[in-house]
Amino acid sequence: MYSVFAVDDEPIVLEGIRSKIDWEGSGFTFAGEATDGEIALSMIHEIKPDILITDIKMPFMDGLQLAQAIKQTQPWIKIIILSGHDEFDYAKKAISIGIEDYLLKPFTPDELLASLNKTAVQIDKERKQLSDISRLREELKSNEALLKKEFLNNLVHGSEEMSTVLQKSSELGLNLISRYYKVLISRIESRTNNTQNQQEACSLLNSYSTAINEAVSFFHHSNLLVCIFKGSTQEELDDNTFRAAETINHIATKNEDCTVLTAMGKTVEHLSQLNTSYEDAKKILQASNNNENRIISSDDLADDDNGTGTADALLDLKEGDPLVDKLKYAAKGDIQSIIEESMGLIKKNPDQFSVFASYLLVDLIFAVSKLVEKLGGNIKELNPEILQRKFIDDAVSDETRFVKTLEQVLNFALEFRDSKMTGKYADVILKAKRYIEENYADQNTTLTTVAEAVALSPNHFSTIFSQECKTTFIEYLTNVRLENAKRLMRETDMKGYDIAYECGFSDPHYFSYIFKKNTGLSPREYKLGL
Repeated sequence: MYSVFAVDDEPIVLEGIRSKIDWEGSGFTFAGEATDGEIALSMIHEIKPDILITDIKMPFMDGLQLAQAIKQTQPWIKIIILSGHDEFDYAKKAISIGIEDYLLKPFTPDELLASLNKTAVQIDKERKQLSDISRLREELKSNEALLKKEFLNNLVHGSEEMSTVLQKSSELGLNLISRYYKVLISRIESRTNNTQNQQEACSLLNSYSTAINEAVSFFHHSNLLVCIFKGSTQEELDDNTFRAAETINHIATKNEDCTVLTAMGKTVEHLSQLNTSYEDAKKILQASNNNENRIISSDDLADDDNGTGTADALLDLKEGDPLVDKLKYAAKGDIQSIIEESMGLIKKNPDQFSVFASYLLVDLIFAVSKLVEKLGGNIKELNPEILQRKFIDDAVSDETRFVKTLEQVLNFALEFRDSKMTGKYADVILKAKRYIEENYADQNTTLTTVAEAVALSPNHFSTIFSQECKTTFIEYLTNVRLENAKRLMRETDMKGYDIAYECGFSDPHYFSYIFKKNTGLSPREYKLGL
């Protein structure tokens, strides 16, 4: 199935596109619509469709500007332009941007479907080419690619001679001059340990990596994509990095068997400090072993709105303690792997279970105490039980109880850490949800406007919102609008089209489409069932 997003300032055109095509039966899904390019750009950022159908002349941001912006940030999206007979000069410009097809208005459903099918063939062909593993291998074998990879690898590991870095980078065609830098590492893995799937995802990423804005990248080992980002301001750097992280996630997970964990190191000001940013990102990766899609930023951990240094204290917990490092960045899904690692050590010495189990539990409790103390807590007040000798003796009485105790202590540690570290995010999400509740009726409420309200870039906010709320921003906003529409149906005698406008939908027909798509009933059927 290929997802399709439509943009046109004429509601009647959008209605025709939405309603005159048998989407499911044709192998496509209708992912959404917008009446101008500016709103569309925000929605496309979240939805990430395969195909964009856009009118060429629209207010605020026209189809050409939208197409250019999309090609820069989401180059895999195929674009079909809609134009009138007097707009051929625009169409020629659109072709130069790299659109896939254009249709003259008025067009028939058959003509649109033919264009979609032609574009789908292009998508299949491109995906096949981009996932050609032999192509990746050949590129990596080329002399220039090997020289660039060696240079960048040495740079992030701190082993490149800094006095010649700019000269070498110029010789290799790399522009590394900037005010700020950040290193990102993405680890691509197969849930089923299928090497073929993992290699295909990496090949796809390698093919798109040159389109990532303000970054140079290389593969370290077979499944670690390392990107060095530049930015003239910290805000620009932050925006580029989060946008790229989401793009990497989207591209690699086109194969549903693959997962991506992306870690961002701290922001640095000099090329000589890239190693610091790289090591930060590397530690985050090493501390997380579970297969789930996540984006974790060291800068977020190091940022503390109250100036109390809570997050800085977390980052200071190093001194070579591997367990503390795991607790710093681990997710709830990592608990099982930490326990399995402990049990692996014990099973090597089955005759001394209680001795090794006691040692490991005491080591864990010490690491947890250290973590709690650094984050401003007092283990004696928060969980005095785990400091008692009886707690340890009871825990090591048998293997089942020991495993359960490890799980209990680890859950306590991560919950306490998250209560401290996500305090800022909790405030951001609360503020965002409040803004949505107060402004859902405004058709101009978008990812961009809400991100501005919480003082984050759209890309950063999008990542935080989806990870904290377990749903995308668009899905959440749509649900709020639909729930309020249901409320108005229950409590008032308002007409359907009035409810649509009252709840922030720009077109009553689109409201009906979304309502049925989400509830299984048309607004009329829902109203009759009350």
